[in-house]
Amino acid sequence: MMELVVISGKGGTGKTSMVGSLASLSRDKVLVDCDVDAADLHLILQNKVQKTTEFIGGKQASIDEDKCTNCGICQDYCRFDAIKNESQSDNEYKERYWIDKHACDGCGVCVRHCPEDAIDFKEVVSGEWYISDTPYGPLAHARLGIAQANSGKLVSELRQQAKQLADQRGLDLILIDGPPGIGCPVIASITGVGYVLIVTEPSMSALHDMERLLKLTVHFRIPTGICINKYDINLALTARIEDFAKEQNVKILGRIPFDPTVTKAQMAGTSIIEHNDNGASNSIKKLWSNLNAEFKEKG
Repeated sequence: MMELVVISGKGGTGKTSMVGSLASLSRDKVLVDCDVDAADLHLILQNKVQKTTEFIGGKQASIDEDKCTNCGICQDYCRFDAIKNESQSDNEYKERYWIDKHACDGCGVCVRHCPEDAIDFKEVVSGEWYISDTPYGPLAHARLGIAQANSGKLVSELRQQAKQLADQRGLDLILIDGPPGIGCPVIASITGVGYVLIVTEPSMSALHDMERLLKLTVHFRIPTGICINKYDINLALTARIEDFAKEQNVKILGRIPFDPTVTKAQMAGTSIIEHNDNGASNSIKKLWSNLNAEFKEKG
């Protein structure tokens, strides 16, 4: 089973549009959207959700005021400044401790050191993950709640669900739409995969972020190729990207021209491959052919 991850160092390079196009060209695969903070692959795949599951991202502490003696030990141990001391004076003076749920990291130190066993430590629902049907195959995707952490854990859960689906249905490919950047969700998306495709564009920020991504994939020893999207909007920067790739011994697998019909395809809820048969569409077909050659070479 091959796992192909498509990533980009920054948003807006056309990564998700590329995954949608590759989805229409490939067969016998499971699709995964690992951009759990802002998933949008399902928007162009006409998905129908078949399964919804709550995601437990961790635990959160809360103080039981009936048990709390206001000793303040928990506040002394908290390293996230999440435990607050509030004095109230209505008819009588009363001091109370409470936990700011937005600042609590869920480490559990306060629970361990509370002498009165006055702190509850409950699991928190941080989001949801879904299994959907699409015209191109099953899709695993998710929605992480606002200001919720553990996006890397949720990405790992999605990948595990995708592998189970592939095994159950006898599918040979897992096609992953990775998150932008180089942080924890990206690392969770690429660890142990068979191949990484970096989608970049001829701009200074994209060039810089592509260089960072290559350092990441080299560190994890993952075979990597590059696709330059909208390569013809700045040929000088495209040449710089190609020179850098040559220095790093990384193949340029695709050069996709700027094509305004890509946006029209997105508005129609489909991929550029199905929308027309020229321009960017033909270049993406060539990219897919080059990717297949890479898969065979890497075994």
